[in-house]
Amino acid sequence: MKAAILHGKECLRIEEVAPPALKPGEVRVRIEAALTCGTDLKVFKRGYHARMIVPPATFGHELAGVISELGAGSSELGWKTGDRVVAANSAPCGQCFHCRAGQENLCEDLLFLNGAYAESIAVPARLVLKNLLRLKPGTDFRDAALVEPLACVVQGVEDSALRAGQNVLVLGAGPIGLMFVALVKNLGCRVAVAGRGEKRLQTARRLGAGTIFEVPINGNVIKAVEQSPVANRQSEMKFDVVIEAVGKPETWEAAVQLARKGGAVNFFGGCPSGARVSLDTELIHYSNLTLLASFHHTPRAVRRALELIEAGVISARDFVDGECPLSRLPELFKQMAAGNHTVKTLIRLHE
Repeated sequence: MKAAILHGKECLRIEEVAPPALKPGEVRVRIEAALTCGTDLKVFKRGYHARMIVPPATFGHELAGVISELGAGSSELGWKTGDRVVAANSAPCGQCFHCRAGQENLCEDLLFLNGAYAESIAVPARLVLKNLLRLKPGTDFRDAALVEPLACVVQGVEDSALRAGQNVLVLGAGPIGLMFVALVKNLGCRVAVAGRGEKRLQTARRLGAGTIFEVPINGNVIKAVEQSPVANRQSEMKFDVVIEAVGKPETWEAAVQLARKGGAVNFFGGCPSGARVSLDTELIHYSNLTLLASFHHTPRAVRRALELIEAGVISARDFVDGECPLSRLPELFKQMAAGNHTVKTLIRLHE
């Protein structure tokens, strides 16, 4: 089969590889939809991910498809060839301290799955057991492939304890920020977005953002909010909850400045390794702010994500705005690294 193999920093090749033999409890999935992801771009630029992938290795982690082969014992779990499925990109062990505490996203032995940019993938037994989900007959594979990133956002929404009627500011209008907009709006909150890119901001408004703050390139987020026409009509632009979905130290610092007294900040966007931030301790203390960070997802969040997709709250039409054949994937990632602003690209795997 053809598959994308990551060999190191910005070194991605399409190669012919032999599909691995299935072990007991595993299933093979013919991949019908695979999507690009900001995490994959970070891994491509860095050349590895200490926890997720060590090159040379198959690459990509957002996928949906059809079971084409069963390993020994898989049928006893109710799976059969032809089942339409979506697989998350990890599965917890279920035995460690964090798993027993209901924090499977922090599992000490989290098993990751990579290889979405390929014609098929062997899904490990633990993942088959914990995070392989059957799709409804009418669910589009492109929609289903959004389950993994959406599950992370579901985790962030639940961690933030959002409730109807709150004023929420989302910093960032990338795929994750846009998913936050849709889910926060669906909860009955009032949503504002600070970001850039005309197309992305239009999508944010379509998904429910009532207020848009356009941030210039290399611009200051706080100034973009405070100097906007909206701010001029209000005595103070402060928010019940601020969600940082950019992953830059300066945006983490800005998020704290934009929360109201007694408000909360979710540092959702992961900053580069070794990054440091400087926070106003007086502001945090006397404003009684709640600061938290969300990481990854749990099996519960994965299932909730699929429910939201199959209910029509999240759709690929709002997030997938490009297509690319597998043969041109290395070129696409080079374009993404150079600043391609496509939200998500569908990779055509069978040509």
